[in-house]
Amino acid sequence: MVDLRSDTVTRPTAGMLAAMTSAEVGDDVYGEDPAVNALEAEAAALFGKEAAVFTPTGSMANQIGLQLLVRPGEELLADVKAHVVNFEMGAAAALGGISTRTWAGPNGRVDADLIEPLINRPNPYVTVTRAIAVENTHNIGGGTVQPIAELRRLKDLADAYGLGLHLDGARIWNAHAATGTPFAEYGRLFDTVSVCLSKGLGAPVGSLLITDAERAQRARVVRKRLGGGMRQAGFLAAAGSYALANHIDRLAEDHARAKHLARSLEPFGICDAAQVETNIVLVRIPEIAKVAAAAADQGVKISVLGADWGRMLTHLDVDDAGIEHAVKVLGTLLGK
Repeated sequence: MVDLRSDTVTRPTAGMLAAMTSAEVGDDVYGEDPAVNALEAEAAALFGKEAAVFTPTGSMANQIGLQLLVRPGEELLADVKAHVVNFEMGAAAALGGISTRTWAGPNGRVDADLIEPLINRPNPYVTVTRAIAVENTHNIGGGTVQPIAELRRLKDLADAYGLGLHLDGARIWNAHAATGTPFAEYGRLFDTVSVCLSKGLGAPVGSLLITDAERAQRARVVRKRLGGGMRQAGFLAAAGSYALANHIDRLAEDHARAKHLARSLEPFGICDAAQVETNIVLVRIPEIAKVAAAAADQGVKISVLGADWGRMLTHLDVDDAGIEHAVKVLGTLLGK
C-alpha cells in the first residue's frame, strides 16, 4: 500500500524503535524523565530558545502557545485556512476563551500589509488584538513556505503594536529543508513555537512547545490542565530525539518526490506542479471520493478533503517505486 494521505502515517524505523526501547525513563510530571529532559533541551537549543515542553499532540502545543500569549476575551489573528482556526475543534475559544479573526493570503502566505489593518488597539468597544499566529509550512496552502523576509516584516509589525507571535511549525522542518533558513532564525522571530515530531520526521507521537523559561513554566501548568501530563514519556521522547538526529536532512527526498508526483499528474489537469514547494500536492478532481476509492483498491491512498479536492503527501515510508506506482494507478484512473 502506498499511503499518501498524510505524513503522519509513518511507522518508526528500526533505528528509532531501538532508541525507544533503550531509553532511560522516569516520571515526566515530576520533571524526572531523562529522555524527555534531553529532548526538550535539544529542541530549545535548536531554535535558540531557553526551554521547551513535550506534548502528546501538535494541537495541544498550539493551544498552550496561544493561551500563553492571549488571555480569555482577547483576540488572535490568523490565516483563514490556518490549522489553529480550522482543525483544532474550536479549542482556542472553547478552552482558552480566545476570539479569532482571519485574513486570506494566497496559498496561506503571510502578508504583513493584509494583517496590519485588522489589528485592534485597546478600546472599550472592540476586542483587543494580542497575538498573531503563522503556519509554516502551510498545510491547506499546499505546503507553502513562508518567506523569511515577510516573517521579519511581521516581527517588526508585531513589535510596533506590542503583539505576541506564535509559530505553528508543525512542518517547520520542511521549511528549513526547502530554504536552508536556520531554525534559530525562526526562534528569534516568534515568542512561542510549536513543532511536530510525528509528521515528516516519522516519530509515532509527540510535539514540542518552544519558548522562554518563564512561559515554559506556565506552559506546564496549562499542559496539565489540558490532560497532557505524561509519566514515562521518555520512550516517546527518545523517538523524537532520534528523528531530530536522523530524519531532517532526508526531507529533501520527500520534496523531490512530491515535485515528481505533481509533474507526472499535471498533464491530467488536477494539480499545478509550480505550486509544490515541499511535500504536499493539492489536487482538484471531480468526484474525488470515487477516484480515491478506486485508487485504494489498487494500493494507493489519497486524502479527500472536499467534493472535488484533496491532497497527497510524501514521507519516509514512500520510496521512488511507490511514487511510480501511484502515478501509474492515478494516471490510469484519470485517463479514462
